[in-house]
Amino acid sequence: MSAPNPAQIYDRAKEEGARRLSMPPLEQASTGFIAGVTIVFGIVALSMTEELIAPSLGTGPGKLAGALAFGTGVVFLVIGRSELFTENFFDPVAAAIDRQGASVWFRLGRLWILVLALNLVGGTVMAAIFTIEGALPAGAHEVLVSVAEDVAAKSGWATFARAIAAGTLLTLLSYLLHAADSATARIVLAYLVGVFLALGPFDHVVVSGLHLLFGLWLGAAVTVGDLGQNFGLAVAGNLVGGLLLMTLTHTVQAKSSPGTE
Repeated sequence: MSAPNPAQIYDRAKEEGARRLSMPPLEQASTGFIAGVTIVFGIVALSMTEELIAPSLGTGPGKLAGALAFGTGVVFLVIGRSELFTENFFDPVAAAIDRQGASVWFRLGRLWILVLALNLVGGTVMAAIFTIEGALPAGAHEVLVSVAEDVAAKSGWATFARAIAAGTLLTLLSYLLHAADSATARIVLAYLVGVFLALGPFDHVVVSGLHLLFGLWLGAAVTVGDLGQNFGLAVAGNLVGGLLLMTLTHTVQAKSSPGTE
């Protein structure tokens, strides 16, 4: 089968975006909550895998193995049809541009706020469970502490730059999923993006925020101020990368492509 052209991908995105915008607030909130719960399994998989590999093979192979494990969390999100904050950039924005009008932009803003808030609530609930002593294998908590301290140690500009990369990457995933016509292709795309996100590691507002939350609860050298700063910079960077670098440019590409309605 030939791959769909940009106009066809954009039309698929508009259809999916319209579905998300028309969901009742309770469904949007529950979808966001499930995504927050789900992505924690990727974070925990990273910590358990790195804890197993690093002592024998070294830090580099341990981090690589952890990133390979984290990719499963993004697969769970995509196949489970739950949504992280940045997954609602390309599709709903495409639908909003197509429909226009003040009401559709209000629904878009509500979708973003609800999904982001419930991503964090769901992730916080699951993180609280995994911080209980004995809930994870020995050493996994130490990895979570180390990751949180690495996230907090970056400069503001570095965090912003990495957040732009994360927003671009996750929005690119949203676009590419509409070019995939099989579950296998969707799984591969989601997994590769998840691995790349963790290898950076790039600052996704939800993932980095949960890393820092784990650190706070597990005694890392991380403060509430670090969490707040990362949140602000990550939101801004994710928006720049997801909306300006990906959604806007793909919209222009699709609108210029023959066959766009």
